[in-house]
This record gives sequence, C-alpha cells and structure tokens, in this order.
Amino acid sequence: MKRMSGAAFDAYWQALSKGREDGGLMATVQDIISQVRRDGDRAVWRFTRQFDQGSPETLEVPPKLVQEAGEQFKQAEPELVAALETAAEHIRDFAGCQKAQFVNFEYALAPGLFTGQRVIPVQRAAVYVPAGRFPLISTVLMGVIPALVAGVAEVMVSSPPLATGLPDRRIMAAAHLAGVRRVFAMGGAQAIAALAIGTETVPRADVIVGPGNKYVAAAKRLLFGEVGIDLVAGPTDVLIIAEDQADLIAADMLAQAEHDPEARARALVPSPVLADQVLQRLEARLFGLPTAAIAKASLDAGGLMIIYQSKEEAIRIANAIAPEHLELHVAEPEAWVPHLNNYGSLFMGKGAVEALGDYAAGINHTLPTSGSARFTGGLSVRHFLKTLTTLRCTPGPGYDQACEAAERIARAEGLMAHAESVLSRGAGNAPCGEAEVSIV
Repeated sequence: MKRMSGAAFDAYWQALSKGREDGGLMATVQDIISQVRRDGDRAVWRFTRQFDQGSPETLEVPPKLVQEAGEQFKQAEPELVAALETAAEHIRDFAGCQKAQFVNFEYALAPGLFTGQRVIPVQRAAVYVPAGRFPLISTVLMGVIPALVAGVAEVMVSSPPLATGLPDRRIMAAAHLAGVRRVFAMGGAQAIAALAIGTETVPRADVIVGPGNKYVAAAKRLLFGEVGIDLVAGPTDVLIIAEDQADLIAADMLAQAEHDPEARARALVPSPVLADQVLQRLEARLFGLPTAAIAKASLDAGGLMIIYQSKEEAIRIANAIAPEHLELHVAEPEAWVPHLNNYGSLFMGKGAVEALGDYAAGINHTLPTSGSARFTGGLSVRHFLKTLTTLRCTPGPGYDQACEAAERIARAEGLMAHAESVLSRGAGNAPCGEAEVSIV
C-alpha cells in the first residue's frame, strides 16, 4: 500500500499513466480473431480446448439444459433466486427510466424544414459473462435486462465452459431467469471474435457487452467498428473520499481489492491519523477473510492512500484519477457533486456502499475503468439503442434558404454534383439561387 501527500500525487500519477500497450497480447488476440474469421467454429473449438477448463459437445448450449438449470436453481437456492429477482426488478425499473429519456420527435426547424429522430433497438445483442475466479451471476442481469428493456429482439449470453463442458450452472440459470434462451459455451477472445464475426453456429451480434480479462478487452478493442461494444474494461477500481470512519473505508477498499490482484483500491483522507487507522483496520479485516490472499496482493501492488489538505485538492485528484467507482464518505456529499466530473458511478454518503451498485440497487456495474471515465459512462440502455435522424421537406422559405446555403457550401468545397443535386430541387422543383452550374 502506497501512502503519499496530495502534493506528491501529480508526479506519481503522471509516471503511472505512462503505461505501454502490450504488443504481444494484441498480436496474440489478432491471430485468434484471424483464425476465427477464417475457420469459424473449428477455430473456436481449437481455442476452447487450449484455453478453457472443458470442451463442450456443442458451442450452443441446448435450450433444454438452460431451462433445466433455471428450474433446478429455483428449487435448490430459493433465497438466492429471490435476491436475484429483487435485483432484476430494480435493474429493470432503472433501465426503463433511462429508456424514457430517449424519445422519437419531429421538429419544425424552419418553414418547410422538418428534422427529427427515431430511437430504435439493435436487432441482436450478446452479453459476455466471465467465470474466472468467481461466477459473476450478477453480470448476466446487468447485461441482459437493459438490452431487453431497450427492445432488442434477440439477446444471447456467452460464458466459458467449465470441466462439464457447460458454462457455470448459476450463470445459465441467471440467463434463464433474465429471459435469455440462447447460451453459448465460449470464453476469451475466441468468443468475442465468434460473436462479432459470426460462425456456422454462432450468429453475428450487433453489440457485445460485458466485462472480461485482458484478452477479452483486447478483442473488443480490435473488433470495435465491426461490432458495437459497451467499453474496453481494465482492472476494476474504487476511490473513496472520506472524512472519518476508518473501518468503513477499510471495508470498502477490501471489497474492491478481493476482485483480482490487479484491482485498485484507493482512498483520499484528510489526516495522517485517519490514514494510520485505515491501515490498521485493513490488517484486522484481512485476518480470516476467505479472499485475503487476493485482496492483499491487490493492496500491495496498487493500493493507495493519499492525504489531502483541502476539499479543492481532493476534488482535483479525484477528477485526475477518474475512478470507476467514486465513494463520498463525507458529511455533505451534495456539495461535492457539482465539482466532480470524472467517474463511472458516484456513491453519495456512507450508506451508499458500492456493493449495492454491484448487485441490487438498479444501477449498472459494468463501468469505465483505467481512467476512461474522463470520456464515457457505464453500460446502459443507450448501448442497445440507435438514434436515427430524419429529414422531411415541404415548400417554404426555410426550405429555400437551406437549399441556397447547401448549394453555396457545396461549391466552396468543390463538390459540384452536390450543388447540382440541391439545385435540382427548390420550391416547386425550381433551382435554388441564381448561380449557374457548368457540367463537364
């Protein structure tokens, strides 16, 4: 765990931010994509046998097995199913509120000139669900439900096969609970490639969402443009701005650190005394924690305790870090909000624990990492919606004025066919403006 003053932060952060892209990783993933593009299912099978725990009989899990997993789940773990249903209801309600902000409209920009937009869903979306150290059951809900609320006609789930040759049964059950019937036993970069390109068995998705390891992230980065994605995720992170209560700070730092040795837990505290108390509580809480080895490795590698001198300094540092999760353990969090611009999700007050956002509070837990909150937000309904613009014209002075302006701009750019196209319209199909056009 590193410890430093706010004054020392800038130099530290500048050095840390000069990371280099792993060229070897990108080359490996590009080769996987190329082989899937060339060989389809056969390439996915090869990489599945090479990288995953088991080899499935078929890449697509038979729908009957998905249904059975859901039914058995309800009988075996009814309390967990009830918890997932509560989470699903909250996610669905929040996604519905988000969708309500995207509306169709037509606006009379000027007499004769009507502009508008249509908001429609993509046709097919894929949700990738990792199953490395932990089966991320909640990620199924976070990806599937916003897609369904958006109106996507076909939603698929892909998750790596275990030794049984099937994805984790809880993941299949959560998919069934969320309303998905097509599940694929594929993981890693080969799964992303298959979903983006399409194979004999795997239909091509319009959008792929969901977190994953560095190979998954690299595949999404390389295939973006051929397929839509939510974001390129890196190691998960949290930044806690606190004024007191060392035990709460330690609890939330460990909740982040236990994800992965590369997870980053950071805190901004106002005094060396509180910093010492947090470190003591971290040591105490680590004792007996089942995931202590992972959490300790994370804290040793990237844990950070910064002592800030003023509210202004803390805000400046938070905006520079642009954390995935930003917690405000302060007396009046509302007073801080207008000055905080870069975060994936904001947790306001000591009761707004990040784990609620991870699981059951309705907001999405697939969020921008590695500082990308500077320019994007997390997964939401909007990732499954297309905003399509429309233009409708009728005779009128606004239409004539727009035609004249378009014709002049086209001439200025030297695109004479554009100008001729506009001149062939105009009020009553008469040319707009007085300029002559020479056709060569």
